[in-house]
This record gives sequence, structure tokens and C-alpha cells, in this order.
Amino acid sequence: MDDYPAGSLDHNVPFLVVSGLGNVPTKSTITDPGLREQAVLVRSEIPPIESREAKIILRCIQERDATDLPWNSQDPSKRYKFKIKPIGREFLLPPRRARLPESFEEPSSPLILHSPFSPLSPGASLYPDGLIDTRWLQKHQDLVPSTCLTFYNLTSDATLATLHDNQLKADINAVKNAISQSGHKCRLVVVILSDQSPSTVGQFQERLENIRRSTGLDPKNSLFVLPTQRSEADLENAVDSVLTAVFDQAIEYYRDLGRHARKKKARGYAPQPTIPPTTGTSHTLSLQGWNVRYDFKAAVFAEFRQEIDTALRSYEQAYDTLLGADVLETIPGWSPRFNDARLLADIITIRSLKCLLWTGQSTAAVRRWQAHRDRICDLVDRRGRGTQNYGWKAWEAIWSTVMANLIEKVQFPELEPSAILPYRPPEKNLSAERLQPWELLHHQGYWYRVAARHLSSRRRLAMSIPEDDRKSPDQSSASQLSKGYSYDTYMCPEPHREFPLARAGVNHSQLIYDRLMLARSEFQKRRQIRTSAELALEAAKELERMQKWKEIMNLLAPLWRDMLFRTEGRWDIMEAVCWTLRSAAVKVGQKDLIVAIDWELLNRGFSRRPGWHYDITKALDGVAVDGQPVINISDEHVTSFIQASFVFKNEEGKAGQSAPAQLSITSNAFPDAAPVVLSAIRVEFEGSLRTIQLKHEAGEKQTPASSKVWVTKTALVEAEVNDDEDSDDSSETGSQTTMVILEGTDDLTVLPGQTRVFEMDVALREPGDASASSIQISVAPKSFILRYTIGLRDTNSVGLWYYQSSSRKKVTRANPHKINVLPKPPKMEVRLVNTLEQYYASEFIELELEVLNEEDADAITKLDVLLSGHDVPAFKVQDQDGGEHASTTGPAESKLDGIPVGIILSSQSIRAKIILEPAKGPIVCNLMVKARYHLASDPGTPIIQQDTYHLNIVNPFEASYDLSPRLHSEWPSYFSTGDARHVPEGDTTIDSYRGLAHKWSLVTRYASFAQEDLAILDLNVNILSMQGHVHCTTSKAQATAGNDVTISPKTIEEAEFELIARKQDLDDRAPATADLAFTIKWRRLTSPKDTVNVTTLPLPRFYVTTSEPRVLAGVSYYAPPPGSSSSAEQLLLLDITIENPSSHFLTFGLMMEPSDEFAFSGAKATTINVLPVARRTVTYRLLPLVRGAWIRPTLVVRDKYFQKVLKIIPTEGMKGDKDGVLVWVPAEDEEGGESESESEGGAEKEKGEEEGEGEEEEEEEEEEEEEEEEEEEEEEE
Repeated sequence: MDDYPAGSLDHNVPFLVVSGLGNVPTKSTITDPGLREQAVLVRSEIPPIESREAKIILRCIQERDATDLPWNSQDPSKRYKFKIKPIGREFLLPPRRARLPESFEEPSSPLILHSPFSPLSPGASLYPDGLIDTRWLQKHQDLVPSTCLTFYNLTSDATLATLHDNQLKADINAVKNAISQSGHKCRLVVVILSDQSPSTVGQFQERLENIRRSTGLDPKNSLFVLPTQRSEADLENAVDSVLTAVFDQAIEYYRDLGRHARKKKARGYAPQPTIPPTTGTSHTLSLQGWNVRYDFKAAVFAEFRQEIDTALRSYEQAYDTLLGADVLETIPGWSPRFNDARLLADIITIRSLKCLLWTGQSTAAVRRWQAHRDRICDLVDRRGRGTQNYGWKAWEAIWSTVMANLIEKVQFPELEPSAILPYRPPEKNLSAERLQPWELLHHQGYWYRVAARHLSSRRRLAMSIPEDDRKSPDQSSASQLSKGYSYDTYMCPEPHREFPLARAGVNHSQLIYDRLMLARSEFQKRRQIRTSAELALEAAKELERMQKWKEIMNLLAPLWRDMLFRTEGRWDIMEAVCWTLRSAAVKVGQKDLIVAIDWELLNRGFSRRPGWHYDITKALDGVAVDGQPVINISDEHVTSFIQASFVFKNEEGKAGQSAPAQLSITSNAFPDAAPVVLSAIRVEFEGSLRTIQLKHEAGEKQTPASSKVWVTKTALVEAEVNDDEDSDDSSETGSQTTMVILEGTDDLTVLPGQTRVFEMDVALREPGDASASSIQISVAPKSFILRYTIGLRDTNSVGLWYYQSSSRKKVTRANPHKINVLPKPPKMEVRLVNTLEQYYASEFIELELEVLNEEDADAITKLDVLLSGHDVPAFKVQDQDGGEHASTTGPAESKLDGIPVGIILSSQSIRAKIILEPAKGPIVCNLMVKARYHLASDPGTPIIQQDTYHLNIVNPFEASYDLSPRLHSEWPSYFSTGDARHVPEGDTTIDSYRGLAHKWSLVTRYASFAQEDLAILDLNVNILSMQGHVHCTTSKAQATAGNDVTISPKTIEEAEFELIARKQDLDDRAPATADLAFTIKWRRLTSPKDTVNVTTLPLPRFYVTTSEPRVLAGVSYYAPPPGSSSSAEQLLLLDITIENPSSHFLTFGLMMEPSDEFAFSGAKATTINVLPVARRTVTYRLLPLVRGAWIRPTLVVRDKYFQKVLKIIPTEGMKGDKDGVLVWVPAEDEEGGESESESEGGAEKEKGEEEGEGEEEEEEEEEEEEEEEEEEEEEEE
């Protein structure tokens, strides 16, 4: 918008002048000397305020300046908007009436004088038929303020108060009178600053009232008192309040001006000028012209009031009237007023566009912009000088730039670079219409690009101007001057200035370049890469016209390196970039860029340039070269005419062998291009393959008629080279490392359109995946060295395999540049010998390993052993020399790597032992043995042989357990001071345990799950842990298995142990538990006798003490003296012992029921009192009436207090069921003694047990009924 007159397109906000704050130099904005002479001086005699508070207030006011705010309504928080101008104590107001010309004789009758900006004044530039110009806009924007905000200071000195107040009143009245005499309606607002706080300023109320009455200022909107003794934030809030009131005054000022303009239009007639015109056309402005002027003024005043909708309507009325049949259509095209009217139409349209964009009507704004362009185009074609000239294109470029500038001023969030769409969506009322893409508001880069295209057309049309028209007027004839009127010079220079003959005219290239760079910047911000690249190329062409070579390099070099058009195949754009960049590189001397571009331009996909050599060796001809520069490029940045591929014939190969492969080089150069002689070809690999390097060796000279496909067999040999021999900056004094590569030689000359195929055998070494990663092609003429790297990437395309007969076939697999190297087939056997049928937990497992070398050569071998599974044990390996190697153990594996076993001769074997630690339990694991070796004749090829063995380690034994209570011989007594406990010898721990003791019988039944006979060495019960302050001891209750007692598979043996548990304190009666383990010491019958394996079987946790009373039953067989009667031999003694471990006195009732199976002697019903921590025994003598059977004494023990029946617990020699205890009565032929009856009458006991078990089911219901009755009795108690 800079092409339009200054101020014509500025945003209109109320103009406010601030006077009296600081010593601000006053610079008059009235530049016209005639106006300055007639200007009215408004001056205050009181000096400005220089206090700190005054500076703060001035800063706060200046920060509220709305001149640079975006042209939108997105920020409704601003209650006021001003264009603020600080002044000193004086300013000039333009004159209200114009003077008469000096040469004019004043008539006798008084003349009506008008504004100096009116077409009615003879001295005005618009006189007599002009519409309106920017001087009127500048008058209201910069000369005549809406409000004059004047600051004064109120003194606090009582002695000077009257004098200062009188001066203040006189000064305010003087300023008011000066403004009133000027004829302008601007408002005066006075702010009096006081050095008091808001709470103490009331003491000056009388003085302030006196000032108000004397000046006639309204305290609501024209006179304000501002106490300054407050915080800065409060002071800013007070300033905001004052500015809000001032804004209302300013709006009212512009409302009065707008009302005045509408009244003039409503009069309906054209006013007469001060002096009728006597020269020129001798006609004045028509009524419709005055209506245009009035509507334009009303619109501008509505803008000042921020009434955008009202302003838009007035602008549209002014525009329609201006371009109607009565205004612009009546002005001749040759008249300067025609261009003035066009300028006014542009200004009105631009302001209308601003109003539409302000209200968010972006699509309507674009349509309005296009409609004005079309209407002016039609007008210029009909009434002007046509549109086929440079002037029209110049205006179109300006018109497009205006739209871009408007978008920058408005700052739509939808058009920010971070937005998703490059355009703003249409308004809701237009969303249902079918809109064209150009009807949407695009970002400013789009409009700058359109402007650049119009400027290009302007240059083209300007360059077509005939030489006669390009001469200056002083050199042209009258006929040629008349031709000058055929060019549209609206907003552009004359033809002799646009494109002169002898000197430089308009710099079209610079104009186009500026617009292109602005457009490219916007497209780049929005990541529109392709469009920004096209704009960069167009800008580079303009720079080439201006011969700015360094700028071309900076612009195109990054684009050339990362050009997207290569992958898209847009050869025309690539070619244009390359040739333009090469021209700049030659001028600058950028050698690497010249060679790289020449290498790319050899591709026949580009169009051929006539006269170009197309020889890469001549790339630097004419360029100063120092030395032989090395240039490295890759296919990531350059599209070369050379295509290369590397193909393995087979997908798989084996280590130690060779794989056939082909390296093909294809030239897509122009047919008449010079052959390319490659100095070297280097193939890099990923994996274990060695680098391949082919060097050039001249052969038979080829002719253009040579075969298009030339296949040669190339032999590769190993060679040692320096690792940094290809480095550009290798140091002669630095250390150099060597590497082994595969090297070959061949003729590396490639003709245009030819495919050179080098077939070779690649040695495969280590197993694994390998692939060709890159191919580097080197060209080394005398002036430079070029290295071009082609990356081999994963693709789904197939490769080609060529034959000597020029035929070829497809390698039908993806990624043919990859090969899977399989391990060399091993000829070494790894096996386990002398293995056992089954291995058991808790024993050391020895596995004998044999490694047999069946290779034709000696093998240097190492072993890796891995034991995997859950909770696998550690192991160690013993080699045949006696050395041991221990494994590392993890949560899921134990492993040992790199065990050296030395050299295994051909057809020989070695042995080693793998010894596994005892497993804690049954496990299933896998043993993997890997033999890694290489032959002495081929140390570079590793070979691997591995075998995996499944090991199932099981438990050799399983056991069941039965814990039964027994009557302990020891019981504490309150009537004995001694300690009657039996303390085992050497047991010092039990001395501290003096509480109650309980005795138990632990019967274990263990079974062998082995597949062979095992020798049982010892059995024992170990105490793992105890809970509840208890001490436990165990002992064998009978003779257990001795040394080398054999147990057969699937047989069950029994062992009995005694367990004694004693509490630590007699007062501690809480129940206690113990964790036990049953241990079996055993060995295989085939193992040495000193071998001891220990199997530990954990027992469930048992309660070993109780706090509840219990009843124990014991039986003994009466042994009569010799000579007694036979009936005495049949007596059984039944002891009933009641233990009371509690601290309560308990009473129990005993009742013995008679039975048909025996007779008894003792109390049938009795009561026993048991003291706390005591026990009592009642003995019954039983005379059995049956023999060889189990009898059931029906005895009931009931707690008298709780009425609870206690269960009678049988001890040794007895058994129990749910109905009570059973006692065995020996047969008649059995001799007395408990041990004999149990040993000789075992069969009868078992039979009795089966009968007792058979009766259990019948008696379950009776037991349930009894339990229910007991529960009911307990509830009643």
C-alpha cells in the first residue's frame, strides 16, 4: 500500500493530542507554507509538568496508542482506541477558511469563503471540479484533533494557591477561546494533577469548584482531578478511566462531523465556488460528485467512531456513485481528473475491503477485490488507454500487493503459519454456495506471487515499447509526444522513464525479485515446499538478470541439494535449477558445485543444450583450479546418469565358500556424450563380507557400435590397503591402519547407453546376514577427482542377472543385494556318552562329553555350555587335562562360554566332564553344548556345531506323614521345688525353656520313585524353624534303616520319630508351630560307598503346643505274678489322663457306659477337679469278654462348666475314630505284652480297622445330631 498517497489508506482512530506532560518538542505537521501562515496557534503559558508522576502518566498514555494494532475486532477488551500525539504547550490548527488569490480583485459584495481543502476554494488543488484528495484525510488524521487533553498541576502551597489558581483559570480559558476562534469543533479536556492521595484530595474541593465555575468545564467529561500519591498500578487504572471518558468525547466529535456531512448531502444542490472558474473546462463539480464527497466523508467519520458497518455502507454508496454514469463516465480519459477519480475509486475499494476483513467477511472481500478489478478493467478499456500496456500491469501488481498488505494488517488467526489450511474458510452464510478456489482468502504469499506475475508482464510489455516512444520529451517530435498519450501512466512512470534508451529505467527484476521473496517466505512458513522451490527458481532468474551471482548461490544451492523434484521426475524444473546454478557457480568459482551439476546434466532425461560438450573431464575448463580438488557427491542429492546395482545370484551361501555376484554399471548419458572412464569402483558391505575394489586397466578400445551389454569375468584377490588412503585430509605423520579388501582390475570405460557387468566370486566368511550397502564410482581426470556414492536400499524390485550371450534373466526375489551366509557344515560330532537312565535331585550329576573331529584338518576348538530352565543348578566342566571351569548362574540359565579344549587332531576325539550341582527339586532343563572351532588350514572361517540334550531330573522319594499326640512323662508341679525334667546331655539350650511340654509321635511313610534299587543310609527329621517361643527336639522312636539297606522301586517303608515341644515360659500358653523336614540319606548301588546324597522333604507346618485341655487315653496289659489265675492275665489297664494347661480351675465329669464286650472296674460316673497347669489320671481295669478283637470303651468326658464333651485322644497301642477309642484284645494263644500283641496280632488289628471303618458311614448321622445338641446346650448356657 506504499504506492498510494501517504495517509490515504491509514486506519482511522480518534486523533488525540496530549499537552503539558514533559518537555516534548512540538513539530508542526502543517507542511504547506500557505496553510501555515493562516494556521491558528493554540498555546498555553503555563510550563509543562516535569515530575516523575507526569512521566509515568505520559508513558501509560503512549502505550495505549492504537496506530499499530491489527485491523480486526479480535480484541474487544480495548474500550478505547486513539492515535496519540504528545505535544508541548502549543500546537497549530489549520485555517477554517481559505484566502482569496492575491491577483484577484475583491468584489464589492462579500464572497463566501470555503475550506482550503474544498474544490470551491480557488487556491485548492481540487478547484474547480476535483472530488476529494488525501489532504482532507490528513487534516483529520494529523492536523485537527478530536480532543485536546491538557494537564495542569495543582499546587499544595496555601500561600501560592490563589495566584496559581488564577493563572490556571486564565490559561484554560485562553486555550478554550483559541480553539473556539479557529472554527474547529475539537474538545478540550483538562486534567489537574495533585500531589495528594485520593483520601486527602478532598481538602482542595473548594478550589477545584472555583476553577470549574470559572472555566465552564463539565466535571463528568471535561475536567478531571488526578491525585498522584498512589501506586503505579492505581495510577494506570486512573489514566484508563480518564481515557475512557475522553474517548466518549472523541466519538461525539466525529458523530457531529458525520451528521454535518449528511446534512449537506440532504440539501440536494451543488454549492457554488467562491470564484467561478474562467480557465480550463470552466465547469464545476456536479451534484453527484458532491454526493461522492459527502458519502466518503461520512464513511471516514464512521471509521473514526469505529462503526465499521456504517462506514462500509457509506463507502459502497460513494463507490457506486463515483463509477456511475454521472461522474467518472463524464471525465475524459486524457484529463488528469480521470486518474484522480481512479485513485479515489481505489482508495474507497481498499477501505471497503478493510471494513469487510474487519468484520470477518473474507470471501466477500475477495469477491469485492475481483469486482473492482474487473470494473476498472472495463472502464479503462472503454474510456482510458486500454489494458494491453505496461501501465495496466503495473496497477494490477499494485492491486495484488494491496491485498497482501491488508492480510498482513488484519492478522487472521486462520492464516497464521501454524494453521492447517492455506486459506481462510468462507463465512457461514456462504458455506452452502459452490465457491471457486480463487474466491477464498489465501495467505499473503499467494497475492505476492500474483503481483510478481503481473510485474513480469509489465516488464515484457515495457520492453516492447518502440524506441521512438522511449526517447525523452526534449528529444521527441510533436508527433511522438502525441503517441505518449497512448500509454496508461496511472501509478507508473512515462515510457521514457519506464524503459529509456540511454540509461537504466525501472528495475523490473528487483521489483519482481522482492515480490517473489516475500511470497517464498510465506510459503516456506507454511511448509509448502514445492511452491517455495518454484518461487526460488523464478527469483534466481531475476537475480541472474541483475548478475547477483552470490545471491543465486545462497538461494539455489540448498534447493539443489534437497530438491523434491528429483523423486517426482520433474526434469524441466531440475534442468532450469541446474543451469542457473551452474552459471552462478562459474562466476563465483565454486568448483565442487560445477562438477556435480555437470555430472547430473549428463543424464539424457534432460533436454540437450546445443553446443555443449557433455564431457565430464571438461567440467572445469575455464575455471581457475589450484591442485586437484576431491569432490564427493551421493545419489541423495544428485540424479546421476550412472546407475549401479550389485546382485547375488543365490539367496543363500555357506561360510568358507564363494558366492557368484554381478556388479552392473549402466550409463544413461546423451548418445553423443564422451565415454566415461572410471578410475575405480568400490563396493561396501554390511556384515562380514570384505570391501570390493575394482581398478581401471585399459583394454581394447570400444567403439559406439560396441555391445550395449558387456559382461566380463573379474578375478578378486585379497590385498592390504591403508584404511585412510582415500581420505582427503590424511596426515603423513599420523598412524595408519591397514585393512584387507578384495581387489580386481578391468577396463572401466562406460559408453553412453551401455551396461558394463563385472561378474565375480565373493568369498563368504562368517555366517549371518550380509548385504551390499553402497557403490562408490570414482572419476579422476587431471583437474579434479570425483567420487559418486550410490546407496543400495531395500526395495521390492527384482534384480537382473546377465550372461555372456547378452541375454539376461530376472532374479525373482526382493533385495537381491542381500545374502544369507549359512554356517559352514560342521564335521565335528558332539555327544554324551555313558549316560544313566534316570537322574535324581539331590545328587551330583556327571555327564561325560565326547567331541569327535571328523574334519580333514586339525581343529582349534572351544566349547560353550548352556543349561537353561527354571531354577537350574550351577555346573562346572572338567577337561581332559584336569582343569575345571565354573559356570555363571542366572535366574533362568547357567552358562559357560569359551572353554578352551585345544587342538583336536583329525579323526581324533577328546572328552570332558560336565558336573551339575545337586538340584533342590525336580526340574526339566535343556543342556546345549556348542563347539566353536576353525580349521588350522582356514583360520578366518569360524564353524559351529551344537547339540541340545533334554534332562528330566526327578525326586527319588515321596513321603506322607502322621503326627499323633503322646503322653509326656514330665509335667510341672506347684508342689515340687525341683526340676524334674530330663535334659539330654550336651543340650544347653533347653535350660532356658521351662514351660509346658508336649510329646508327639511322627510316623513317616516314604516310597521310592526311582527306577532302580537305592541304598538307604540314614533317616532323620530336622527342625527347620519354630514359631511361638517353643523349643523342639526330635529322636528316633525305633530302629530305622541301617547302612546300605536297599529299597526297591515302588515300595513303601515306614519310620517313626518322637517330637517333644516345650514352651519357654510356664505362663506362655499360646499355641506354637514348627516347620519340619524329613531327610533321607541315600546312594545308588553303583556309586562308591562314600557317596552320600541327601534328599530333604519338607513337612507341612504342625501345631506342637496347645492351650486347650485335652484327654489322653493309654492302655497297658496286666502282667500277673506267676501262679495267679488265668482271668488275671486277661486284665487291661485303661489310663485316662486329663491335662489342663490353662490358668483356670476346671471340673470334668467322667461316665463309663457298660458294654457286652468287657467288664470294668472303676467309677461309672465321677467328677474330677483339675488345678491350673496340672493333670490327673483315672485308671479303669477292663476284663475283655472277647478275644482277638477291638473293643470300644464307651467313656464320656464332659466339662462341667461349659458342658462340652472332650474328645479322647488315643496314644500308642490304640486307635480312634469318630465314636471314641478302640483297644486291641489279644487272642488266647497270644502271650502278654503290648509288643507281642501288636506284632503277632497284626492281622486281626487290620481286620478290626476295616470293620471300624465300615461302621463310620452308618454313624455319621448320629454324630451330627449329637453335635447339634451340644451346640444348643452351649447357646443356652
